[in-house]
Amino acid sequence: MADVLTPAQRQLNMQRITARNTRPEIHVRRLLHRHGLRFRLHRQDLPGQPDIVLPRHSLALFVHGCFWHGHTCALFKVPATRTEFWLAKIAANTARDQRAFEALGALGWRRGCVWECALKGADRLSEDVLGSMLAELVRSPTQTFEVRGEVAAGGRQKRRDTRPPQLRRQ
Repeated sequence: MADVLTPAQRQLNMQRITARNTRPEIHVRRLLHRHGLRFRLHRQDLPGQPDIVLPRHSLALFVHGCFWHGHTCALFKVPATRTEFWLAKIAANTARDQRAFEALGALGWRRGCVWECALKGADRLSEDVLGSMLAELVRSPTQTFEVRGEVAAGGRQKRRDTRPPQLRRQ
């Protein structure tokens, strides 16, 4: 399948993708602030430069996009074009995430991950549920946690893991 955009248009689209201050990240920051939690952003002295750092709670929080980090949810779909490139890129992202998580743990930090599907899509969590869940997890002694989207109200089943084996988490 050929790309519908010219190379110049594709380059412009890719340049607009940012790693910091994304909509999901800002959404999580607002929820944390609303619950009285104060934080620092993108600490460069920590492995993986966590999106949100709560020093008082020794917590490094990552806000991951489901596509870029290969999450098993309805928001992830392997592109039909340049499949090998994208599989390799996403596999490298997940390996880098794992190394950062382990390095933070070795330094004594608690680690958390909020997935994009918890914030948008059919399986997203409500504002109240997500905010109280995050506040509770931040204040709990849990060493690692993930916040994901849930089954939609209609009882729809979660999508099966259709990712290639090299992208599946063990």
